Amino acid sequence: MPMEMQDQIMGYDRAATMFSPDGHLLQVEYAEKTVRLGSASIGFVCKDGVVIIADKRMRDKLIISDSSSKIYEIDEHIIASAAGILSDARILIERAQVAGQQHKVVYDSGVDVESVIKEISDLKQQFTQYGGVRPFGVSIMIAGITGEKGRLYVSDVTGNYFEYSASAIGENDEKIKEMLREEYTEGLAIEDAIKLGLKVFKQILGKNFDASRFDVGWIKKEEKKIIKVEGNELKKYSR
Repeated sequence: MPMEMQDQIMGYDRAATMFSPDGHLLQVEYAEKTVRLGSASIGFVCKDGVVIIADKRMRDKLIISDSSSKIYEIDEHIIASAAGILSDARILIERAQVAGQQHKVVYDSGVDVESVIKEISDLKQQFTQYGGVRPFGVSIMIAGITGEKGRLYVSDVTGNYFEYSASAIGENDEKIKEMLREEYTEGLAIEDAIKLGLKVFKQILGKNFDASRFDVGWIKKEEKKIIKVEGNELKKYSR
């Protein structure tokens, strides 16, 4: 009998705080599987800023597209996306927005990107350690400008976070990252990164690819202002 099945029978998956004999937190691992069921996002650090390309995976034409945006504004110089349970993501995004507002009130300057991802990751870690709660079933990708440098971070279910030049979260994330390792080069411009991201999605999605299903957000180093593009405006990048 596989070890994971034995652990389930013994009840080690009934609480997020209970380690199995082989050292696993099964509820946390289940949450990680939930993240990989979510629609994917790809982020890049570029020579002139940062960009995130997010698959909305909209199937219902009755939904107003603006209400299902997957690019979130944390501050005017920071954007985010998420994969997994998006209602969980909303709580974390709102916590990040409050952290940004508090920093601006206290210090009269924009919060740095790592402080935001650390705030989110600390909360996620707490929900793997205390009884009566479940882990957040979501990975968060945050991109922004700190000083004159573009920064990209990803926080996983456990509360760990890492900085990347380019990364992906959600469905087929490992496959996407393997393609990025082959095709991403430092010094890409934002426009080239958008083209690369959509090219990767086109290879992953095949006949299901449609530029109108994506949200794209970027921030340029000089302007430090969020620009969002979606729908038919993206077709020029996917030719």
